[in-house]
Amino acid sequence: MFPKTRREFLQLSASTAAVATLTKNSSLWGEAPASPRPVKAWLTSATQKFAPIEAPKWIAAASKESESVHIDLTTWCQQILGFGGAFTDASCYLFYQLNPEDRKALFDELFGPKGLRFSMGRTCIGSSDYTTSIYSFDDSSEPDPELKHFSIEHDRAYILPSLRLAREINPDIFLFSAPWSPPAWMKPNRSMLGGSMERTYFDSYAQYFVRFLQSYAAEGVRINATTVQNEVDTNQVSRMPACVWGQEDEENFVANHLGPALERASLDTKIWILDHNYDLWGRVLDELSDPAVNRYVDSVAWHAYNGTVDAMTRVHNAFPNKHAQWTEGGAVITSPDFQTDWSKWAATFAGVLKNWGCSIVGWNLALDEEGKPNMGPGQSGGIVTIHSKTQEITRCGQYWAFAHYSKLMQRGARVLASRGDLPYISHVAVENPDGSKVLVLTNQSGLERLVPCSVGSYELQVQLPQNSVATLLW
Repeated sequence: MFPKTRREFLQLSASTAAVATLTKNSSLWGEAPASPRPVKAWLTSATQKFAPIEAPKWIAAASKESESVHIDLTTWCQQILGFGGAFTDASCYLFYQLNPEDRKALFDELFGPKGLRFSMGRTCIGSSDYTTSIYSFDDSSEPDPELKHFSIEHDRAYILPSLRLAREINPDIFLFSAPWSPPAWMKPNRSMLGGSMERTYFDSYAQYFVRFLQSYAAEGVRINATTVQNEVDTNQVSRMPACVWGQEDEENFVANHLGPALERASLDTKIWILDHNYDLWGRVLDELSDPAVNRYVDSVAWHAYNGTVDAMTRVHNAFPNKHAQWTEGGAVITSPDFQTDWSKWAATFAGVLKNWGCSIVGWNLALDEEGKPNMGPGQSGGIVTIHSKTQEITRCGQYWAFAHYSKLMQRGARVLASRGDLPYISHVAVENPDGSKVLVLTNQSGLERLVPCSVGSYELQVQLPQNSVATLLW
């Protein structure tokens, strides 16, 4: 019988977590081999960008455990869903400023088997702030609760074609969507900029989601998951599409409107909640403690702009049957290290995976050299930059950090336990479904470091230049 109170629910979750820990500590996924396979290695540093390097050889482990990284092949955690970026209106507009040959080459680089192999993408339900115009899918001048004016016509020009091209290159791409604002007529301020939602339109808004999902599917673009709202706890000072959702309203909408509407429409689209920062983890615990909400929620979507990454572990420990997805993080284009901060991002990604994150999805896939098109106050840059005058494509530090993860970590990989608290050194390891192992090491310091990495009775001596990321595969 499903628990009826929050206390009963958390007691059940704690019991489930204990069982999950026992499962992780069993050796069902893998055993440490008697002799590890030969290693391949790639490095990003000041002089190399995901370049193959001579890999270290396995030797008998001799380093002190306190001075090394240790990977435990018998203890595994969550499965990886994938890596990717956001198909904002701005990004897709820029993709279609390229000639067809250059556009196809860029998509091969982002999504193809010889490129970054991105396997996830975020889309916007209507416009975000990174857009050529502010719009919803029902821009009626008067309230339209029956959605008579619903239309996805805007997205047919270059957003849907971009999504179809990505899926053509990677048929297994997982797409999830988020609204930045409901239609203006659903809000008391009658504007998509800031404000909040009128509860009287909850039923209409649930149908708005259904119509969006069905309309995209009819265009050959299946959306696998949706969040209720991008960044539920801010109106961005009414300077961009945004909408504040109180905790009670998100609970009500999921339990009594969106969840039932998807069921009635026979849609298997997953529902993710929050889509906001780590510091709101207490809100997540409260929402998931409501059985009526919990039954519809697949994942919690996290951003990293406030709070600390261990918030994901706090929620996982209470609700181990819910997944964690990292759905937005963008570099600031005006930052002096925008093109060289690969170690910062690689360390960020390691923290996400070591705190139960199943996916890592950056912000805009592409913007121009000024971080545009942008109709809001943000200063993000794209994972790639498409220069407006020359159409030259350049790659930022976050791009190179992604390469060390997405190119070699497969969907379904299990994150392995690893330990070793070395100053400025981050580490995370996974075992792929094909049995190969991947270890990503990051050196954020300004000095070269020698990092011993042990697996069972063997170890690798890995030399890491300053501000570098290394990926090892065996």
